[in-house]
Amino acid sequence: MNKRSVLRCLLPVLLMMGVAGCAATTPAHYRSLDSSTQLTPNPQNQNGHIPLYYSSPDAQLASYTEVMLDTVTVYGGEDQQFGKLSAVERQQLADYMQTQFSQALGQKYVLTSVPGPDTLRIHLTLTGASASTPVLSTVKQIMPVGAVLGTLKSAADKPSRTLGSVTYAVEIYDGLSNRLLRAFVAKQYPAAENIPASLGALSAAETGIKKGAKALLTQLQ
Repeated sequence: MNKRSVLRCLLPVLLMMGVAGCAATTPAHYRSLDSSTQLTPNPQNQNGHIPLYYSSPDAQLASYTEVMLDTVTVYGGEDQQFGKLSAVERQQLADYMQTQFSQALGQKYVLTSVPGPDTLRIHLTLTGASASTPVLSTVKQIMPVGAVLGTLKSAADKPSRTLGSVTYAVEIYDGLSNRLLRAFVAKQYPAAENIPASLGALSAAETGIKKGAKALLTQLQ
């Protein structure tokens, strides 16, 4: 089969990636989360990244200057969404999540292990993840990167059948009283034209974790 024939076969796959958002797995309610009963569908979830959300009416997160970051938990409830990922792969992502969120939070907050009046306690739970299907790595070998990007440009912020993703819960407490101030479930994934994120099974999930860590700084306002 020549290059032109291969491209003719693979282009429908690329196009499918651009419209695959509706086929992506919707994050569950995760009934075993401590905040499960408070979480409700997020009416401002236009981009699909924060489907479930809770915020205490009097939460003033911007007034806190220090953060206690708990060890990331791997969710073990029956409604987990890890698919075929092994226990080792799940823990690998949890460890990566610990590092990325610590680094991001450290850019703005003093990281501490001691509760205080200006301290938030943040608990992260990895609730699901999916691995990438190695389609783009094959396409990249036979098709110019510019052509791949042009094909995928319309899928800039939509989940894909072939790129992996990560879902996680964030629960934010007052460090002294342990009162829940805010909680949400997030789903993150790379843009469909992010070629490097397609080259490893967990690369897309890791890219989603990086995006989520950066986004948390905005979400703490």
